[in-house]
Amino acid sequence: MFVKAIEDVGQFTRPIHTITRNYNETIVNRGAATLFFVNENGFAVTCKHVIDLISRRAAINAHYENFVREKATLIQDENYNNKLTALENKYNIKNDIIVQLLERFVDCTTEPTFNFRWINHPKYDLSILIFDNFKNPAYQSHATFLKDTSSLKPGKFLCRLGFPFPEFSNFKYNESSDSIEWTQAGQNTTPRFPIEGMLTRHLADANGIFGLELSTPGLKGQSGGPLFNEQGLICGMQSMTNHLHLGFDMKDFELKTGGKPIMITNQPFLHVGHCIHADIIKDFLKANNVKYYEA
Repeated sequence: MFVKAIEDVGQFTRPIHTITRNYNETIVNRGAATLFFVNENGFAVTCKHVIDLISRRAAINAHYENFVREKATLIQDENYNNKLTALENKYNIKNDIIVQLLERFVDCTTEPTFNFRWINHPKYDLSILIFDNFKNPAYQSHATFLKDTSSLKPGKFLCRLGFPFPEFSNFKYNESSDSIEWTQAGQNTTPRFPIEGMLTRHLADANGIFGLELSTPGLKGQSGGPLFNEQGLICGMQSMTNHLHLGFDMKDFELKTGGKPIMITNQPFLHVGHCIHADIIKDFLKANNVKYYEA
């Protein structure tokens, strides 16, 4: 049903790779998100919450560098641990705090270096991502939005595309510099992953419909990915997953498995995807004089 649509939409849908490190750890955590291009001039859209993380990169890294610089001035005597604790409190640095962050926009342009900026929607989880001085795109084609969205009714099947389950490995922790970095070695790609779902409900606020709910979850890493119909026309963008309590709770429920009884406690939820509506995206593009296509 979506075979050709996935191939078509995949031409302009790209991953955003991130690597992070927490304080007092040498393990590098990898993550992913998604963007898709809306025209041939280097304009794309993604989620505002994705941009919010990336926009903090310079501040996060500088904050840790300042901490490390001041830490190096501490005299290692019998009071060193107390002074270090005081310094950690000063910088609000704890073991579960991200202290380093790097990102990469994969297969968006063949330029070795490029600048990018963004425009955040004032209300919804939507950002326009702009690659400045865009000369050599590494994507093919561009999004075409569904012009008449009146067909987006409960019961319609749609599909999302993104990059969950990241497999890229072209990064490392550099012990000598106490920093994370990208490398030339390792896998630099992550396979795309589609997931279909039935449109269950419209999402609305005081201003009207702003989103679409699907019967299946949007997966981590698909944030910012396109929602499309069987013709490959863009109907929206994956934003978040909501968790609906089903009410079928089990507490100390006895279940036999392998011939032996075990006790089960379970509170099941239905995980449903929330997508920004295509009309919201188109209106935001139009308001910012960004060219887009529809059919």
